[in-house]
Amino acid sequence: MPQDSAQDHANDHDHAEPSANDASRPLVSMLLIAYNQANVVADAVAGALAQTYSPLEILISDDCSTDGSWAAIEAAVRDYRGPHRLVLNRNEQNAGISAHLSKLAAMSQGALLVVAAGDDVPVPERCARLVDCWNALGQRVDLIASDLVEFESAAVSTDAGHDVGHDVGRIAPTDLGQYRHFDDWARERPWVVGASHAWSRRLFERFGPMLPGAMAEDQIMTFRAVMSGGAYSLREPLVRYRRGGLSGKKRFRTVEQFVARVKLTTAFGLAESEQFQRDAQVAGVAEPMRALLVPKLARERYARDVFAAAGFGAKLALLLRTPDVKMGFKIRMFLYAACPCVYRPFFALRSLLKR
Repeated sequence: MPQDSAQDHANDHDHAEPSANDASRPLVSMLLIAYNQANVVADAVAGALAQTYSPLEILISDDCSTDGSWAAIEAAVRDYRGPHRLVLNRNEQNAGISAHLSKLAAMSQGALLVVAAGDDVPVPERCARLVDCWNALGQRVDLIASDLVEFESAAVSTDAGHDVGHDVGRIAPTDLGQYRHFDDWARERPWVVGASHAWSRRLFERFGPMLPGAMAEDQIMTFRAVMSGGAYSLREPLVRYRRGGLSGKKRFRTVEQFVARVKLTTAFGLAESEQFQRDAQVAGVAEPMRALLVPKLARERYARDVFAAAGFGAKLALLLRTPDVKMGFKIRMFLYAACPCVYRPFFALRSLLKR
């Protein structure tokens, strides 16, 4: 299949489809995104194919992985003969999470869009329980977030080829029902896990595609929902969340690795801030959002500029002349940008202690 294109794997089956007029059983679209997850993506695909809900379309997309993720996806769906409609996509260039999900949302047809990550595993009843919850709420809310169960990958695979692993604890993100207005969200951002979210199509259509370059979509879509029909937390663990997946905490062995990460997260933060400002304009809260983002943008712009500045003198000038940023943060970023050798012994010692 050519890159940057979609392939439809609709399957003929004997299952009776619900009537198109049955609003209580809307078409659901599961958006499964993968990037460099060749060793685990088959588990995510298997979980998607095992969904008990119908009607369901499953969009599985690889974001230009540099490993064998695409081959693993193709192998995982090759023998599928179940009831769900499959659409496969492979991006020609890496888009990043926000743009990747936006592309799949635009390709999908469902009234409810269920996000799935390539290193996690949805339980078979996930889509069915989300629809039950949405119906119970009169389909008014625009985002539903479930709980998750964290699991440790098994040392060996099962005979079926899937890495079942063992559960190590339940994850219960912030209760989103308490966020009803901009002031609620501005007071304290919720802790959310995007891999457990489902959005209404109308939410995506109101605000449009997300800008490329944000680290993740979870805070963006949560803000959108709070400013629209609201968000709801379903206290059921519907996603098995892989410990050590791509969203896990990163460990850096060298100062150079850490600096590269700081530059990347700074770029992500600037993209997210721009998205918040655009979405706030749509929601009619542009001015309070602008005021809220002043300190965040000041930090992000200082970090971007101090790493980009040419020469020690230019970096020092930014340190001395940049207002509205705490001095401790400015000094840390200055040292990482101008004198990374200061931190090299610390990283070397930490690496030794973790052996």
